[in-house]
Amino acid sequence: MRLMLMMQAFWRSFVRSGGACLAVIVNHYHAVGAQHIVSLLVFSFIIMTIIAPTQAQDDFDSIVYGLTLEPSGIDPHINRSSELGIPLRMVYDTLVYRHPETGEFVPGLASSWQISDDGRVYTFTLRQDVTFHDGVPFNAQAVAANLDRITAEETGSQLARFLLGPFSEYAIIDDFTIQLILSEPFSPLLDSLSQVYLGMASPAAIQAHPGAEYQFAQVGSGPYRFVEYRLGERIVIERYDDYAWGPTFYQPPEDPIDEIVFRFFTDEANRTLALEAGEATVMGELPPLDASFLVDEFDILQARVPGQPTQFMMNVERFPTDDLAVRQALILSANRGLITGVVFQDFSPIAWGPISSNTQFYDESMQGRYTFNPEAAATLLDDAGYIDTDDDGVRERDGRRLAVNVIVPPWGLLPEVAQILRNNWEPLGIQVDLVLTPSFGLLLGEVDKGEYNLVAFNAFGVDPQFLSQFYRSDATNNWMNVDDAELDALLDAAQQATDDAERARLYAQIQQMIMDEALMLPIREHVNINGADRTIENLTFDRYGWFPLLVNASLRDG
Repeated sequence: MRLMLMMQAFWRSFVRSGGACLAVIVNHYHAVGAQHIVSLLVFSFIIMTIIAPTQAQDDFDSIVYGLTLEPSGIDPHINRSSELGIPLRMVYDTLVYRHPETGEFVPGLASSWQISDDGRVYTFTLRQDVTFHDGVPFNAQAVAANLDRITAEETGSQLARFLLGPFSEYAIIDDFTIQLILSEPFSPLLDSLSQVYLGMASPAAIQAHPGAEYQFAQVGSGPYRFVEYRLGERIVIERYDDYAWGPTFYQPPEDPIDEIVFRFFTDEANRTLALEAGEATVMGELPPLDASFLVDEFDILQARVPGQPTQFMMNVERFPTDDLAVRQALILSANRGLITGVVFQDFSPIAWGPISSNTQFYDESMQGRYTFNPEAAATLLDDAGYIDTDDDGVRERDGRRLAVNVIVPPWGLLPEVAQILRNNWEPLGIQVDLVLTPSFGLLLGEVDKGEYNLVAFNAFGVDPQFLSQFYRSDATNNWMNVDDAELDALLDAAQQATDDAERARLYAQIQQMIMDEALMLPIREHVNINGADRTIENLTFDRYGWFPLLVNASLRDG
């Protein structure tokens, strides 16, 4: 059996390398002499004879998927980037899923669930036919081990722990029944449990590979198994042949893709070139201008991403954005139509509020708020006493110049957006200083200094509970420094309400309050633009917009 596996591995290498491994035989001939070359050739002939018929019937399909940045870590329980979920959505199963079309919750590793009348106890009945890729059975004890890891302080979870909300403990009822017990109602819990950051990992694997080591040896139960992560080079996943579970919308074709190699194309200018040169089968987050030129040669796939739009949060504690009139003037004088047309080539719609229009509980009354009106903006500044007294092009009030400091990260074409904003604001007499931060770490450093007026950052998700990460007075990402007890109470009530109609009413109030106070400048709703070679078919994305459902994709013949 071991010999057969060795021969299969040799043949797979032969197929992947386009026959390059024959060169090894020739080189070996020079190394060991003619007396052994016959044996080597006979050995290789036997391998080809045994394996080739099977390979001819089942070609090994491999694709390269281009990622636009390399995450600082790819452990979903620890790290928070959207980028890590692109490969790992296929490695991990979750207790429940959101249907990509309807948005409804459907069974995953949990075949059913019940919620107590007070909204504090979630009882999950688990599937009994699931095993992790290492052969460890999935059961209630496995769920418990994952919850222990995510909630442990030493894990240092950046998102997964937050997604669990007021989770306090679990109770194992039997091998295939577990209860999650909350300290207070938390309606977004099912949404949280459907996300890859709360994917179920093999208890044996997380015990064998503690801390940061686990990201290099991940084991899930999804339709693809994790093969390797090489820093700065690639992530590889391979189809798990024994996969026989999953949500109803997982519908693998007869000839699924066997291997997906995720490579990092951090230089935006090289993404289109890589796609055109055949170095990538799929390229995520194509620059909109490039995408507009590729429509005749490639499939341009547009996945709308729910959550917060591209936005600039305003620091209400620092002059001059501590003044509501200034904040409103900045929004009114931002030409978002120009930004979405020039920078985003009309692939993305204008954003009007703190959540995008395809996010749950979006308030339709946000549409058209703060339409572009530089004249109204100038009037607001005049009325608030900001006057250019020395004709240097910058307004002042009480001897202080009307100058704003804007923190600009490199992703999402934000530098281009910020440049247009500066061009909009300077003619109004506003001095604009852009602080470019090449990494998330440097962005955090600038925020910690507190010397900013606006900062670009956002989160994604279907359920708007993520707003609590930003707008609660004690929130980690409350970079606006908003301190409003009424807003805190509304956010808490919206998370705890069990009736969707009530949650919609509360989130409408929250959105209106945020825009009444001009706490943020919305720019555009996110659209994930992907370019795909036309050899790939049925490539779709999940409800969250970033994560491809590669289990359903295949390569066209020829």
